[in-house]
Amino acid sequence: MITAAQMRAARALLGIDQKTLAELSGVSLPTIQRMEASEGNVRGVVDTLTKVVEALDRAGIELIGDNAVSAAGGRGVRYKQPVTTDSDGS
Repeated sequence: MITAAQMRAARALLGIDQKTLAELSGVSLPTIQRMEASEGNVRGVVDTLTKVVEALDRAGIELIGDNAVSAAGGRGVRYKQPVTTDSDGS
């Protein structure tokens, strides 16, 4: 679903630290730190992983998985148009 390297790269593109990602995703800072310190694919509770991926998506990060269409192939991250919400939160 997401690798530790993708998480670090996504944060770098956004210019945010681990604490900010934790706040954006509603996940604890130690959990973010543990996820980013892992090797390869991040493992954990699906709900937690989903929160992080959705937070990155809302911030404008598109995660590129294996075999996903991309110019160079492989895994990575790329900018996409951020999701905007109305003032009522929808």
